[in-house]
Amino acid sequence: MKKDNIFMNIIQKKVKTDILYQDELVTAFYDLSPKAPVHVLIVPNILIPTVNHATTHDEMILGRLFIVAAKIAEKKNIHSSGYRLIVNCNDHAGQEIYHLHMHLLGGEPLGPLLQK
Repeated sequence: MKKDNIFMNIIQKKVKTDILYQDELVTAFYDLSPKAPVHVLIVPNILIPTVNHATTHDEMILGRLFIVAAKIAEKKNIHSSGYRLIVNCNDHAGQEIYHLHMHLLGGEPLGPLLQK
């Protein structure tokens, strides 16, 4: 599995982007192809390719994703109106970058989760 990807380059500040939040465990930044008025990606600072690769050693990181999502939702003033958190796993779910990441979407009614 490739250890270098766009997310690692953002985390390591090799690629310039507006980082909304960064600590020792996770980094959050705007999605380059937003699907909602607020579309933020929250990623672990270490490479965990998919949810299937997460272990009990990653529990603190995985929990931090949710804590940071709530903080950003409050900062963006969408915490009361509502927001959606999405984690895709593998091809059928639409995972494009194999570095586990959480999408935080909001700022407008998002409609049904899945449409057929």
